[in-house]
Amino acid sequence: NPLQYAWLKMLAGPQGCMFAVGDDDQSIYAFRGARVANMAEFERDFAVRHRIKLEQNYRSVGHVLNAANHLIAHNKARLGKNLWTDAGQGEPLRVSEAPSDLAEAQWLLQEIQSLTGEGMANADVAILYRSNAQSRVIEQALFSAGIPYRVYGGLRFFERAEIKHALAYLRLVENADDDTSFMRVVNFPARGIGARSLEVLQDAARQRACSLYRAVPHVTGKAGTSLAAFVQLIERIRFEARGLSLPEVVAKSNEASGLMAHYQTEREGEDRLENLRELVNAAAAFVTQEGYGIEIPATEVPEQDAQAQILTPLAGFLSHASLEAGDNQAQQGRDAVQLMTVHASKGLEFKAVFVTGLEEGLFPHENSIGASALGADGSSVEGVEEERRLMYVAMTRARERLYLSFAQQRMLNGQTRYCLRSRFLDELPEDSVRWLAPPRPSTYNAAWSGVGAGGAGGFASGNSYGNNRYANSGGSNNAHGGGVSRGAGGYGSKGNIPKSDWPYPIGQSVTHARFGNGVVVSYEGQGEDLRIQVNFGRNGMKWLVVSLAKLQIG
Repeated sequence: NPLQYAWLKMLAGPQGCMFAVGDDDQSIYAFRGARVANMAEFERDFAVRHRIKLEQNYRSVGHVLNAANHLIAHNKARLGKNLWTDAGQGEPLRVSEAPSDLAEAQWLLQEIQSLTGEGMANADVAILYRSNAQSRVIEQALFSAGIPYRVYGGLRFFERAEIKHALAYLRLVENADDDTSFMRVVNFPARGIGARSLEVLQDAARQRACSLYRAVPHVTGKAGTSLAAFVQLIERIRFEARGLSLPEVVAKSNEASGLMAHYQTEREGEDRLENLRELVNAAAAFVTQEGYGIEIPATEVPEQDAQAQILTPLAGFLSHASLEAGDNQAQQGRDAVQLMTVHASKGLEFKAVFVTGLEEGLFPHENSIGASALGADGSSVEGVEEERRLMYVAMTRARERLYLSFAQQRMLNGQTRYCLRSRFLDELPEDSVRWLAPPRPSTYNAAWSGVGAGGAGGFASGNSYGNNRYANSGGSNNAHGGGVSRGAGGYGSKGNIPKSDWPYPIGQSVTHARFGNGVVVSYEGQGEDLRIQVNFGRNGMKWLVVSLAKLQIG
C-alpha cells in the first residue's frame, strides 16, 4: 500500500539499491489498501535499468495461459508480460450457459462426476465464486448428491455466524423452549442483557424445571425488563409470521430481530448481509424442492399432511439446515471438492477449476461499476481492471482443465435477476474456448402467452439466441429457450398482455445501438406508447419506447 511503499523508499534512501519481485497482474487487494501503481512507480523512482520477466509458466497448459493472456491484455495500467509453457496446449476452456443458478449447480455436479469417473480425485477440483453468498446453491447441490466438499478459507453456508444467529431466531419462533437458541441470540444484537442477568434467569429456570423462555416472567428488576422485551420481540415475530410463506418469515425475522440493521453498521458487513439475503433464497428453494409450495404458511402443517403429522415448512427447513451443517464433521479428512472465493484461491492450484457466476454485476462485481475514473460505458476503469486481475487469478489456478459458467437468471440477495454474461467472456480468444450449448428447457415448445406455463411464477420459452459460438450438443444453435414470464402478481406486464407473436418476451436478449446488449425484464402501456424495460448490465436499466428504440433481437 502507499504507506508501505513510502516506508521502503525512506529505508533505501535516494541512492539506495532495491530488488523487488512481484506480479502486477495479480494485484487483487485494493479493498485492503493495495495499489497496483506502486510497481510502475518503483521502476521510475529507482530508475530500474534491468527488468527481468519470468514468463515461463510451470503450472497451466497452453489453452489456459493463452486465454489468461488475452484477458489481462485488456487492462491498460500494467507492466506487460506473456505467459507460455512447454507443457502442451491441453484441453480448451469450456464455457457453459445455464438457464438458472440451480441449473448451473447441476451442470457442475455432472462435470465433477465425469472428472472423478476418469480417475481425478475430488480434492483436485476447485469451484470458485466471486461472492461468499454464491456458495449456498452449490453446497446444496453437492450435499444432495452426496459429494464431499470443503469450504477453503471460510465456513460452509449454514456454519456462518450470521446464519446461525438467523436460524436461532427462527428456532425460537418455531419452539420457544429451545434453550441453546435462546442463549445464542438473547443478547445479539446487544440489548443490555449481561452475564449476571442470564445467571439469574438460569437459576429461575432450574427452580421451576422449565425452559429459559418460560422462566423470564419470574425475573424481576432491570434484568427482568430487558428479558421481557426480548420475549416480546419473539412473540411479535411469531404473530406477524402467521399466514406468511417460509421465505417471507425468514425475511421478516432477519429484519425484526435487528440482524440486518446490525450488520449494516459493520465495516465489512456486506458479505454477512448477502448471506442473510441468501438464506431467504434457501428457504424458497427448500419449499419448492420439498413440495410444500411457495405460498404455504410457514408455521402451519399443510392440510393434506395434517393426519400424517408432517413438519411445518419452518420446522422442516430448520431440520434441513441442522442436517447440512452437521454433515461437516463426517467429511473431515475425506477426499473433498474445494469451494472458495476467488480471493481465497490466490497462491493455490488444482487440476480442474470451475469459475462460476460470470455475469455482469456479479463478476465483474457491481461495486466495481461506479465511482472514479469512469470509462465510456460508465464503468469505473480502476474497478473493472481490478476485477479483471481477479479473473486472471481465477483462471490461472487451473493446471489441466478450466470451466467457466454463467446463468440466464439467478436468485441473488433475495431477488430474481435476469443476467447478462460477463464482459470477461467476450475477451477470451475463440481458438482456446469451447462454448457449450445451454440445455433446452422442457417448456421449449410453449408459446409466449403473457402468463407463462404454470401461472404465477411459471416459465415459458420464447427466447432465441443468434450467437453461433455455442457447440452443437444435439439441438439447434439458434433457438435455445430461456424467456421468462410470470402470471398474475408475478413479474411482467403493467399494461395489456402482448399477442403470441410479441417479439420481446421477458428474458429476451436484445441489442441497442447506444446501450449495447440487454435483457428484457418488464413492459407497460400499449400501442404507440408501449414501453419495455431492459437491463443493459453495465449501462443500467432503461425504459424504451418500442416504436422508437430500433431494438435488434438476440
